[in-house]
Amino acid sequence: MTVLNVYRLHGRRVFLAAMWVGLIGVAAGCATEKEVLQKSQGHYQEGVASLPGDRQKAFVSFQKAVQLNPDNKEARYALGHVYALQGKLSYAEEQFRAALKIDGGYSEAHTYLGQVLANQDRWEEAVQSYRLALANPLYPTPDLARFHLGRALAHQGDLQGAMEAFEDAASASPPSVPPAMTHLELGRVYYQLGYATRAREVLKKVATLDKGGEWATAASDLLTRLK
Repeated sequence: MTVLNVYRLHGRRVFLAAMWVGLIGVAAGCATEKEVLQKSQGHYQEGVASLPGDRQKAFVSFQKAVQLNPDNKEARYALGHVYALQGKLSYAEEQFRAALKIDGGYSEAHTYLGQVLANQDRWEEAVQSYRLALANPLYPTPDLARFHLGRALAHQGDLQGAMEAFEDAASASPPSVPPAMTHLELGRVYYQLGYATRAREVLKKVATLDKGGEWATAASDLLTRLK
């Protein structure tokens, strides 16, 4: 899966989060403060609405949201997402870390931060970030963190750990990662571990799940090596 496609998964999360978050309310404080917080959230939601068609406009809206309310974690996450799409990984990292200072249990930010770190070859830090994401029992899409944890562990040579992470990711229902992609990575690890029977079974499943697609092509290539 390309870096851009990975980041697009997070783009969908930005959109879904906005639908549920709504306007921020405060239990106490002056009306002016409430208005500022509401205006910040309004800019955030405008940014989410603009993101699919006008990334620059969305970027400006997210910046305005953060300027008005530096503690708007969703806006910081969204801003980090745009920076990641632009390839500005250090700026993306800064925004995700800022979001995590606001909410240390923000699993989505831990997972995305892990990907940004991995793309800078900071694999050990990435693994730590994915594990922190999974420490939150309320994380609604843990298979995403498990999938990326598996890739990071495989890169580090921990094939047993990678296998366990991919197996957990593959069992998610409903999945947030395309099943064909998860099964392809699991098949690769089985292949590397010498589990030929398991590898064949999983890779054949990829061909069924992704007929004619890039993951099916990669799976077919591995299957030929197993013959």
